[in-house]
Amino acid sequence: MRKPTSAPSVVKKKQIKLPLTQKKSVAKTNRPISSYKQAIEFLYSQIPVFHNIGAAAYKPGLQNTYAVAQLCGNPHIGLKCIHVAGTNGKGSTSHMLASIFQELGWKTGLYTSPHLKDFRERIKINGKPIHGKFVVDFVNKHSKQVAQIQPSFFELTFVMALDYFAHKKVDIAIIETGLGGRLDSTNIVFPDLSVITNISKDHVQFLGNTLEKIAFEKAGIIKPGIPVVAGQASGTVKKVFEKTAKQHESPIFFADKLKLPANLKSELKGSYQPKNFRTVLKSIEVLNKSGYNIPAKTALKGIQKVITNTGLMGRWQVVSESPRVIADIGHNEAGITEVIKNLSKEKYKNLHIVFGVVNDKDVSAMLKQLPKKAIYYFTNAKTQRALPAAEVKKQAAAFKLNGNAYTSVKFALKAAKANCKKGDLIFVGGSNFVVAEIL
Repeated sequence: MRKPTSAPSVVKKKQIKLPLTQKKSVAKTNRPISSYKQAIEFLYSQIPVFHNIGAAAYKPGLQNTYAVAQLCGNPHIGLKCIHVAGTNGKGSTSHMLASIFQELGWKTGLYTSPHLKDFRERIKINGKPIHGKFVVDFVNKHSKQVAQIQPSFFELTFVMALDYFAHKKVDIAIIETGLGGRLDSTNIVFPDLSVITNISKDHVQFLGNTLEKIAFEKAGIIKPGIPVVAGQASGTVKKVFEKTAKQHESPIFFADKLKLPANLKSELKGSYQPKNFRTVLKSIEVLNKSGYNIPAKTALKGIQKVITNTGLMGRWQVVSESPRVIADIGHNEAGITEVIKNLSKEKYKNLHIVFGVVNDKDVSAMLKQLPKKAIYYFTNAKTQRALPAAEVKKQAAAFKLNGNAYTSVKFALKAAKANCKKGDLIFVGGSNFVVAEIL
């Protein structure tokens, strides 16, 4: 591995000490956990998980995260990282940035959420998931003290990621926000670059019901003196970004006008990816101005090999060819808009759509965009947040989307395959959870 090119720190990073919050203790393990399975069961059963239950698990603010981080020796202090927020595209962008640094020869940490198949997907180094033993040891070491803080699943597991990166001495970490930015647990990091991919309506119950309010929350990751790259921004959203950047004396760069190289290729095939390519290339350009030395050919190779290098899944992913099954995790209004664009470029005789959503989304905004000339298989994933298949079917009927309801994703896909004829296409989407169950 080549020695990392040093980049100057724009602002000195200071240790922040906060008192541990004393709260009523939650249930904890009575004896040491001995297996990865037990550790994951503990994490899911002992603390609220937004991934599963939604709003009830949401804990805005950084107090708990700082407190847990303090228990672990403040692993965020001095961590060289890039912080990525945005409504859509932040996962793809984070993976591409990680892939580029892997191609550069750096030991690269990557933190993303949610996972699709295995919790360990959230925390990777050079594309390899966190060791199960580290998860077990982390839970055993901190469960009793953490019980006094009562962090959310996200707060605790994010600090686990920081601890892992510090333990493994990564050269850089790419950190994707969970929800929002300003009050997101990941916002305790002090990055070399902040990236905001785009703004659209999602999680409005937490972030606000206007693009301006959501932009304000996402812009909360902008740090004093630290450059920020905005992937897509116009109108009031752009003004919010510019105002926040000016307040923090942070140089801001917009990527939407960047001309893509003619020789750019990528394993990511979605029609929405060029927007993310621009964001990534502008980020590399800004990092190079800050003292990094990332050759253009390395950046292009990282974008090209992103799936190979990082294991990214669920982005216009061809699951099988016979029958042709494509899955995409687009799960809000803007995400479905991109799905429709991709479907318009596919060639098929008949379209079969396996579709399920979670109950805290604007379902109507998604359904109204779906093609009426398709056979639907409405379903619900195995999560408390899933909207029952029968209810999805009922709401879809108002938009003249016809099909049957199935009690599991497995049954829905099986029915779609049974009805699929040569030349037909099956699309699976609407929710991360639905896609996860077919991969």
